[in-house]
Amino acid sequence: MLVFVGSGLMLSGCKSAPELTKANALALIQAKYDQTPVASAEITIDLNGLARGVTANYWARTKLYPNKYWADFTLTPVGKKVIKLPKGGDVLQWRPENAGDKNFTMVIETVAANHLKASDAGDPQDEIGGTKSVSYLENISLDGAPKDVQIMADGPGNKLSSKHIAIFTVDAGAWKLQSIN
Repeated sequence: MLVFVGSGLMLSGCKSAPELTKANALALIQAKYDQTPVASAEITIDLNGLARGVTANYWARTKLYPNKYWADFTLTPVGKKVIKLPKGGDVLQWRPENAGDKNFTMVIETVAANHLKASDAGDPQDEIGGTKSVSYLENISLDGAPKDVQIMADGPGNKLSSKHIAIFTVDAGAWKLQSIN
């Protein structure tokens, strides 16, 4: 009789966790991202991005140096609504090594601030201690940024997504996001 009652207590105390699906994992990760403060995105521009910014009227050349490949570009009123410079101010200082330098880049920030986006979750994997892990892509969102900025961000040197692993635990009978690595 004692064994029967003890077994009943053990079984009633052992609730199985609900299934953790890719969709559930993505929803929990995105909820975490949506709770964090919005942030602007840093993007790297090359010579093509510099030219696109001139064409889009984000900046205009205000000084050409005697070597003919260094220049200063001042943000226009339109540009100030779209981008900002990480170090502040309103002058982009274009300083390539030489006239043929195709590798020179500089970093600008978008004014449009967004939450990160989670996508492409893998299948949940069982881990030690009853936790589960899910690999996924973390994407920088350029929602709200003008098309020209999105095109500049799609250029070389920009990493708009990165792979991460989320760890989930069961808390009060439901899956909870524990950490993101």
